[in-house]
Amino acid sequence: RPIKTDEDYYTAFDRVEKLWGSKRDTPEGDELDLLVTIIESYELKHYPLAPPSPIDAIKFRMEQMGMSKSDMIQFLGSQSRVSEVLSGKRNLSLKMIKKLYKELRIQAEVLLS
Repeated sequence: RPIKTDEDYYTAFDRVEKLWGSKRDTPEGDELDLLVTIIESYELKHYPLAPPSPIDAIKFRMEQMGMSKSDMIQFLGSQSRVSEVLSGKRNLSLKMIKKLYKELRIQAEVLLS
């Protein structure tokens, strides 16, 4: 049934824990898939995640790609500018945003926030 309250949410979550590891294409596996979908819908509506800050997004992408601060010079400018941007002392310019979007595939909406 739909999740309408936090109590319903916690009840569904408890059921998911019991069903965790169920095999696909079984009644238990199908129930697990449905509950996860319903829980995700409820969480999106009632507990939305704020997008990361531009700096957090850049640092995350750097970590994902195994990049160092010196690797960021090509996107942000000099070593001192990289340090200023990553420490939050300097805002991203439009030119930097375009490079980060195009080359590192960081969402423009995040970089512009």
